[in-house]
Amino acid sequence: MTDPLTKALLEARNGGPKLPDTYGEGLTRERIFAVQTEVASALGSVGGFKVACPPGAPIIIAPIMAHDIYESPAKISLSEGEEAGVELEYAFRVIAPVPDTAAFDFETRLRDSVELLPAFELVQSRLANPKGAGAALKMLDNQLNGAVVLGEACRDWQGIDVTSGQAHLTLGDATLLDGVAKVPGEGAFATLCALVRALGDHCGGLQPGHIVITGSLNGLPWVTPPITAQGEIAGLGSVTMTLE
Repeated sequence: MTDPLTKALLEARNGGPKLPDTYGEGLTRERIFAVQTEVASALGSVGGFKVACPPGAPIIIAPIMAHDIYESPAKISLSEGEEAGVELEYAFRVIAPVPDTAAFDFETRLRDSVELLPAFELVQSRLANPKGAGAALKMLDNQLNGAVVLGEACRDWQGIDVTSGQAHLTLGDATLLDGVAKVPGEGAFATLCALVRALGDHCGGLQPGHIVITGSLNGLPWVTPPITAQGEIAGLGSVTMTLE
């Protein structure tokens, strides 16, 4: 039987009413993950995961739909007057089956199983109050994921410091970031390791070809189209996204 929260989220994705804050009351992680699974099954293939490790709180996990992943430069259409958030991030692409988390060399093998990419996350919401919604309701809504835009991949990335990055970001004519930015948590790879240890078979588990995004280098600025975002992470590359 389909959860009524699943029905409400799918209706919101199709232009129906957005979910009010009251939908977050009493939400359990078990129900959140069950709804994420139902929504993903209705929308198509999962293409990866969004993850965050907030201090003193459980890991945040949300699926990214495969049809919402683009290559840079990307053009993405939004509804008239719709606000969206723009985040420059480190992303990983899985290029081999992920290792057993119990292996003594798990982290070494995981490093060899992924490549690194610069990415934009487009933040969009099916919630009535996305900026003020509680943590549980945001995770129910796939942590407000709208799309991911990927730059060129780097296979030999182990020499790159993924706990911080010398980065540059412009939104239209405004420069939002120009200098060293810290990656949330203990860094992008530590966040990836935490995801693999926690994910299990949720939404099919982490598979070769999947993308994992690891947290914003620039906070969460909200913009209204039309606008072009241009980002670059030193030593890795650039990524471009135009919102129409």
